[in-house]
Amino acid sequence: MEKENIDWANIGFGYIPTDYRFVANYKDGAWDDGALITDPNITITECAGVLQYAQTCFEGMKAYTTEDGHIVVFRPDLNASRMADSCRRLEMPVFPEEKFVEAIEKVVKANEAFVPPFGSGATLYIRPYMFGSDAVIGVKPANEYQFRIFTTPVGPYFKEGAKPITIRVSDYDRAAPHGTGHIKAGLNYAMSLLPIMEAHRQGFDENMYLDPATRTKVEETGGANFIFVTKDGKVVTPKSSSILPSITRRSLLVVAKDYLGLEVEEREVFFDEVKDFAECGLCGTAAVISPVGKIYDHGKEICFPSGMEKMGPVIQKLYDTLTGIQMGHIEAPKGWLKIIK
Repeated sequence: MEKENIDWANIGFGYIPTDYRFVANYKDGAWDDGALITDPNITITECAGVLQYAQTCFEGMKAYTTEDGHIVVFRPDLNASRMADSCRRLEMPVFPEEKFVEAIEKVVKANEAFVPPFGSGATLYIRPYMFGSDAVIGVKPANEYQFRIFTTPVGPYFKEGAKPITIRVSDYDRAAPHGTGHIKAGLNYAMSLLPIMEAHRQGFDENMYLDPATRTKVEETGGANFIFVTKDGKVVTPKSSSILPSITRRSLLVVAKDYLGLEVEEREVFFDEVKDFAECGLCGTAAVISPVGKIYDHGKEICFPSGMEKMGPVIQKLYDTLTGIQMGHIEAPKGWLKIIK
C-alpha cells in the first residue's frame, strides 16, 4: 500500500487523524462485535458517565515498520491485560483481551498507509480507550460503555538526540495509598496537569512524585516510571502498589538481564539514596527512555555523574537494545512483536 504523503521527520508528537478507528459498544450486559468506522467524532448525552464522574481509562502503544518491512505492534497483550485491570478497578466491563488484540490488528491494517516507513524515526501511535456513555446522574457506574481505538502517526520523540532533562521533587501526591495509581485512569492524568504545568513554569521538565504515605520513597512521574543505574552497573526500579506497571519498564528489565547481562532489582527506592545512583531515566511508550541529568529538591540539586549532555552509558545500551528489538534488527523474545503484516 502506498504511504500517505507526510513529512515523517517533522510531524511532531501530536494528533493527525487517520482513515479508520475501531468502535464497540456495551449494552444490556454484553459487547457487540464492533466495527471499523471512518467518523472521528463522538456523540454522547450531556449526562454521560464519563462527563459526570470521569469513568474512563485508556492505553497507549505503537506500531513500527521493521527493518525487513513488516508492520509490528510491541506487546499488545500486556496492554490488553493492563486495560482489563483498569476496567475492573473503575467498575467498568472488561473488553475481552483476545478481542482487544484483534481490534488493534484490524485498526492498524486499515491505517497501513499511515504507518511511517522504517528509518524515519516516526511511528503509528495507537490509543485504545473506554468510557461510560449513557446518562448517569446519581454517583454510580454507567450501564453502557464504548470501547474505541484511534491511531495517529507521531514523529521521533527526540529530534536532535536525547538530551538529559531536569526534574523537580513535587509537593503534590500523584496517587492515594490505596487509590488508582496502579491503573491507567483518565482521572490520574487530570490530577497531574497542575503539577506538570507548575513544573514547566518553574523551568523543569517533569515531576518526581514520592510515595503518598511517607513521602520518603520514589514512585514515578506523571506519565513514566523511573529507572536507576548504580555505580557498579546494577539496574534498579522502584516497586510500589501505587505505580503504574509500565510495559516499557518491564521490557527494559528483561533487556538488562537477558541481553546485557546486568543485575536487575525491583525494590523500594528511598529518596535519600537517589544521590548515590550513577544514572537515572524515565521510561515509557513515547520516548522509551528519557535521561535525567538533574533533580531539584527544594533548593538542593542532585546531579548525576552521567551529566547533562547525553544518556549515561548503561541507559544508552538499554535504549539501543530495546529500540533495536522494536525495529527488528535485534531478535525479539518470543511473543514480543505482534506481526500485523
